[in-house]
Amino acid sequence: MDDYNAKYQLWVEKATDEEVKAQLAVLSKDQIKENFYCDLSFGTAGLRGELGAGTNCLNVYTIRKATQGVAECMKAHGHTVASVSCDSRINSQLFARTTAEVFASNGIKTYLTRELMPTPFLSYLTRETGSQVGVMITASHNPAKYNGYKVYGSDGCQLTDNYANEMTDYIAKIDPFEVKTLTVEEYEKQGLIEYASDDVIEKYLQTVHSHANGTAEGIKITYSPLNGAGYKLVPEILRRIKADRIDIVAEQAMPDGNFTTCSYPNPEKAEALALGMEAVKENGSDILIATDPDCDRVGIAVPVENGYRLMTGNEVGVLLTDYLLATKKEQGILPERPVIVKTIVTSELIRKVIAPYNAELFDVLTGFKYIGAVIAKLEEKGEENRYILGFEESYGYLSGTYVRDKDGVVASMLIAEMTAYYKKQGKTLVDRLNEIYAQYGLYEHKQVRFDFPGSAGIALMNEILQSVRENMPTQIAGMKVIKAIDYLTQTEFDLPPANVLSFSLKDGSQLIMRPSGTEPIVKIYLTACKDEKYNAEKFAQMTEYLNTVFVK
Repeated sequence: MDDYNAKYQLWVEKATDEEVKAQLAVLSKDQIKENFYCDLSFGTAGLRGELGAGTNCLNVYTIRKATQGVAECMKAHGHTVASVSCDSRINSQLFARTTAEVFASNGIKTYLTRELMPTPFLSYLTRETGSQVGVMITASHNPAKYNGYKVYGSDGCQLTDNYANEMTDYIAKIDPFEVKTLTVEEYEKQGLIEYASDDVIEKYLQTVHSHANGTAEGIKITYSPLNGAGYKLVPEILRRIKADRIDIVAEQAMPDGNFTTCSYPNPEKAEALALGMEAVKENGSDILIATDPDCDRVGIAVPVENGYRLMTGNEVGVLLTDYLLATKKEQGILPERPVIVKTIVTSELIRKVIAPYNAELFDVLTGFKYIGAVIAKLEEKGEENRYILGFEESYGYLSGTYVRDKDGVVASMLIAEMTAYYKKQGKTLVDRLNEIYAQYGLYEHKQVRFDFPGSAGIALMNEILQSVRENMPTQIAGMKVIKAIDYLTQTEFDLPPANVLSFSLKDGSQLIMRPSGTEPIVKIYLTACKDEKYNAEKFAQMTEYLNTVFVK
């Protein structure tokens, strides 16, 4: 009998959860193989997978297994406090309660949110309660069939690689059917589970509000939480900065893990914002703001003469950087050497924008925990007041040092007040962005991906990247490569090794190759920075080069 069939039979015999038992009963042969051929892998982002019965899915048993392993690791370090929250996804609240119950069964005091909350609030709660570990049940902006289990350290950052690897070893030893617990209510009576108080939520909102540089007076906002966790806190923060009017997209206003209005609840995608833009046309708002299901990412659309303009993560990051530096200077509160942090695949236009402000730019690897690490180093030197903004091109932004993850609540606030700031000058965000492009060049960005499915595909992908690494190109798209960086071996930057290759060309164009950490694909980030016609030609030339490299 194949190993996955043996695992399936074991689950049929031992599972007592009614939902899991019902799912096991109707699995086809192919589904049994898919659900049991391996265990969900636990990495620095924790677990993420499809909902369902089996070792390769998210269910109460894989949640119990992971949490018991995390608890064993915590106890080995003498850690005794954890925080747990969740977003709006299917079974998120069940999984959050299950996680809290397992922690409590190990004598770990656990702070649990009474209802769904944004991921950044979990980071805040972890720090505020002195928890050594935080767990957020979320699959970010993935489709409805997914859920996940994100683990944070005591600093409110996602786990470091070393700590994640240590937890993985503990988790691997756990039999989920041997994990026994009482209920949340019983542990609450024992004082082992405590619900996060309204006072902590209010303190979080006040802290976010303290990072406002202005108000949203004079503008109307349409907001969509995309049926997710931002549905309460984002409208509340927009009210506190005095927006004239806030319209919530009705069909997406309340939590719903089925995401029936958009199959892919990702605010980067036009289809996720389509209902919001229809609402904007009807109510005449100045801006559409949308947050993803766990409210750590923000997408926006700005009405223009013939419709609306969706703004990219790079564009919003550039605008926020420009706005924050300018307004803080106007108000006389800009530190002498302000700090901006971005990921290495995020727009290089930032360098030109910050130059007049004597700002220092930190480039970090992809992942907000690396931005958090820069904040931590500034704190160690007593220089956290220098930190102005950290962001990544994938629509994540953070101003302030009160959390260590991207925060859709503070980002929504800053985007709204920035919109009001420019409206007072007779401008939209698009107008201001065009002014920046006119000054520094039209920085455009494009992503290309190459898929390498199956074990043979992964082997080929690694072989190709190794070949590029061993034969670094000196010319790409008819242009000389003036700087090539292999982030596995570079010593120029204070960064951990990463399987990333970067090529800067003589005309300012850039090409960065990065294999995904979770899928068998290579992501390519392209930049061209002159004008529309030139950029289109450059993108075509770079894509042609990539096809010669990756299409075998």
